Amino acid sequence: MIDIGLSKMALIGAVALIVIGPEKLPRVARTVGTLLGKAQRYVSDVKAEVNRSMELDELRKMKDTVEASARDVHQSFQTHASEFQKDWQEHGPGSTPADGSGLDHDPYAPLAPIVPTYRHPGKNWRLKRSATPQWYKARAGVRTKAQSGAARVARFRPRKFQ
Repeated sequence: MIDIGLSKMALIGAVALIVIGPEKLPRVARTVGTLLGKAQRYVSDVKAEVNRSMELDELRKMKDTVEASARDVHQSFQTHASEFQKDWQEHGPGSTPADGSGLDHDPYAPLAPIVPTYRHPGKNWRLKRSATPQWYKARAGVRTKAQSGAARVARFRPRKFQ
């Protein structure tokens, strides 16, 4: 790489000042700066494209390995399914067990579903339950009963003296 230090930059600046002149030097410096910026952006875009293509190749390889393993699993499943089908036909639900247990029911039959019994929700099931004790709520002035707005106004309206 080109090793440009501070002394070399100062020498280049002095030569440019003499050759170009002080009137045109700022405009030329701006033009050179924009051209260098465009070149850096172009190089970074090329690097990003190369990295993207490398990652894409890696992803394609990974996809191929996953597809191959899925094919292997599918083939092994097919072989095991055909073996199970043969065993089922040989030792199906109609045949007697080889161990002589003499089961009366079909061991492959699904079990009856368990249905929970109805339980009444209890008193005040619409009220929100919380972990705060009632004595604390009463002491802190927390409302435990729902009250309409008109009833609340009537409750706290000052009484007229008679």
